[in-house]
Amino acid sequence: MLYIICRIIIVALCIQLISGCGLFPKKLSDDFTIIEATIDDVHNGIISNQITCFQLVERYIERILTYEHYNKLNAITEINRKSKFKARELDKEYQQTGKLRKLHCIPIILKDNFDTADMPTEAGSIALKDSIPPDDAFVVKKLREAGAIIVAKSNMAEWAFSPYKTISSTHGETRNAYNQNRVPAGSSGGTASAVAANYGIIGMGTDTGNSIRGPASHLSLVGIRATIGAISRDGVIPLLYNRDVAGPMMRNVKDTARVFEVIAGYDRADPGTEASKGKIEKSYHRYLDKRGLINARLGVMRELFMSDDADPETIVLMESAIEDLSNQGAIIIDNFTVPNFEKLSKATGFCSRFRYDIDEYLKTLGDKAPVKNLKEVYDKKLFNEKINGAMLWAMNVDTTPDRQEPPCVDVENDPRRKVLKDAVMQAMQDQRIDAIIYPSWSNPPRNIGDDESPHGNNSPKIAPHTGQPAITVPMGFTSDGLPTGLQFLGKPFFEGKLFQYAYAYEQATLHRKPPAKFGKLSER
Repeated sequence: MLYIICRIIIVALCIQLISGCGLFPKKLSDDFTIIEATIDDVHNGIISNQITCFQLVERYIERILTYEHYNKLNAITEINRKSKFKARELDKEYQQTGKLRKLHCIPIILKDNFDTADMPTEAGSIALKDSIPPDDAFVVKKLREAGAIIVAKSNMAEWAFSPYKTISSTHGETRNAYNQNRVPAGSSGGTASAVAANYGIIGMGTDTGNSIRGPASHLSLVGIRATIGAISRDGVIPLLYNRDVAGPMMRNVKDTARVFEVIAGYDRADPGTEASKGKIEKSYHRYLDKRGLINARLGVMRELFMSDDADPETIVLMESAIEDLSNQGAIIIDNFTVPNFEKLSKATGFCSRFRYDIDEYLKTLGDKAPVKNLKEVYDKKLFNEKINGAMLWAMNVDTTPDRQEPPCVDVENDPRRKVLKDAVMQAMQDQRIDAIIYPSWSNPPRNIGDDESPHGNNSPKIAPHTGQPAITVPMGFTSDGLPTGLQFLGKPFFEGKLFQYAYAYEQATLHRKPPAKFGKLSER
């Protein structure tokens, strides 16, 4: 904690120095608020001279400093000291050209497993403390080229091991912005809590099992796990490379679609993106239609959430969501099933390849790598003792993924994953299903420190294994104010339709609202 406070103090001094130079007005227009601000809000504010990029970034940084200090959310690991300089450059660019880039001056909260050449990338591990990679991740490059600004990096579960909570050995535990006695899920919980608390507009996370959709659901956000191969994994610290996906976590569907447009597509540094050629569309926000649910055939997969330990309120909210979808013109196919689903899903498992994948990543750091391999991390005990079990699981497999039996590889080359995918796709075809729906979690966020009560983590049963895309959208709140999420799962490279259904549902229900402690106080 002392380390974090020292970092924040240094950044605060830098802010005062930059602000004192008198190059930009200090006062933000009273007509502009950053609470729940969208990409369009920012761009319209710049065009109408209500704000400058410099003022906007300054306000977000001040907000982070204020709330992280007083509310102890512990979502942020590092503020980007260069963000205000970049804002100044973008202001000059706009003054000279009169044009805005796609994501001009849109503040990013970046999960701390995305490589950034100008900031530490630690993956929540003390073994990588202060490690600065040689270049940006592919996704980070695309966001910067579009004009977005990394304002801060966010806390994450160490090495992304936990889907249930967000605890790192570098920065401790992140709390849920809606109830700070609750978890934000993991491993992208820092990004989710930060975006929910309006620390930025774009949030970037990663999903190996449920680590975008889970935290997004627990924080009343939209989060998409894209088709494997739609978004490059280059420069993203891996957990399981054959299941890892990077993606946005945001407050509304429209902004999520616009960010997806920027980051999706082929990258020669990631061979997996070869599958995306000819399948990525130039525009995804063109699918955003309030009438987009009419005649959509949605299969309710109750097998994923109707269990004895499912939360009754979450089930009630799901039933309400089904009714809302029907009222918007969707055709509901209740009790959609996949033959032998439970058996096929269990057979896929999460095979262990972390040791191989992380060793490959560490090679990319060259001579500056703080550790050379996972064995060094394990032998030197450079990790939180709470993840000792996960570390043992990783250390016990010391071979290349293709030499495991069965091989721990991509969907098409892993017979277990291929059989499951074929079964799901066949069932969707037979029953003419456009998307499968279910709650993103069947239980609300656990209390901090609770590892025993039902977790409700039902989302890893299909998408990680089959490579299919899925999106979560706010589904409402329990009686004690805890967020829930509705998930749509579609066919590979079906993201456009998923955005369409999610947007139509979002606009019909408008469940999203900011957390009380972070939505009404001063925007300082």
